[in-house]
Amino acid sequence: METPAPAQLLPKAELHLHIEGTLEPELILELAARNGIELPHPTLEELRAQYEFTDLQSFLDLYYANMAVLVAEADFADMTRAYLRRARESGVRHAEIMFDPQAHVARGIPLTTVVAGIASALAASEAEFGMTTGLIAAFLRDQPEDDALDVLGQLLAMDAPIIGIGLDSAEVGNPPSKFIRLFDRARDAGLRLVAHAGEEGPPSYVWDTLDLLGVERIDHGIRCVEDSRLVQRLAAGQVPLTVCPLSNVRLRAVDTLAAHPLPQMLASGLNVSLNSDDPAYFGGYARENFQAAAAEFSFDADTLEVLAGNSIRSSFANETRKAELLAELAGWRAAQG
Repeated sequence: METPAPAQLLPKAELHLHIEGTLEPELILELAARNGIELPHPTLEELRAQYEFTDLQSFLDLYYANMAVLVAEADFADMTRAYLRRARESGVRHAEIMFDPQAHVARGIPLTTVVAGIASALAASEAEFGMTTGLIAAFLRDQPEDDALDVLGQLLAMDAPIIGIGLDSAEVGNPPSKFIRLFDRARDAGLRLVAHAGEEGPPSYVWDTLDLLGVERIDHGIRCVEDSRLVQRLAAGQVPLTVCPLSNVRLRAVDTLAAHPLPQMLASGLNVSLNSDDPAYFGGYARENFQAAAAEFSFDADTLEVLAGNSIRSSFANETRKAELLAELAGWRAAQG
């Protein structure tokens, strides 16, 4: 087992993390060399220069292009293990990790290769990094529902070790109503349900994600503040919202961190947690998101404890693990004085 993360780090769960979004430029180049792949931006300097985004789509174009280096089971395992190491260094004690199965199948990578690679690293995460984990299959909302249903069917047939499904990729113009059958099928299979909504899409998408898809957790959800009735509903039900501040700024969902609705969301009693989304692309892992928010909004230790506690309670970890993590969090708070 590797050296534990420093005890003073705020213990937390990460609930909104796309494993493909943890591909650091250095690892991209390493995997490209390993697999004999020619990249359009073959040097570290050229590749890093591409990481300036004007909107969600400009990010997605690079995100999917960089996936070309993921070919073998070992590539997926190395990517996952690199994230786990960085997450541990950020104080993450439990991580629920999304992956995009359709994006890999579409480029000819067998689903078994993808799942086996990621799952092998996750299976060793507690022994290696002291982290418990869960795997969520996120489906691409800009693709047809029938395609998603086919891939979900394959995952179920192979008894893939997934705990739930999600919905990601380009939100605008791809409403939740496209995926009612997909979420019904996943629910029938006993899977947990989450979905992106209210990042670039309107508050109505959050309503529909709750009412039509029946999700347990909303990824992002920041545009809920535009609808007071929606805020009241989310607060009353303590629906988890997995907010990603640095991502929101980098993708221009908000103009600046100072303009982020996070303080308003907390003041409204919403169940908000902080997460890193696609940290290799957006400038920081869990620790950096907490640090940036704390610095910008002058969050004290009590507020940080609330945010970390929300992440733990909103996770799909079992009750014993949640109790362990909440006790660790209480110890952290006591040490702050």
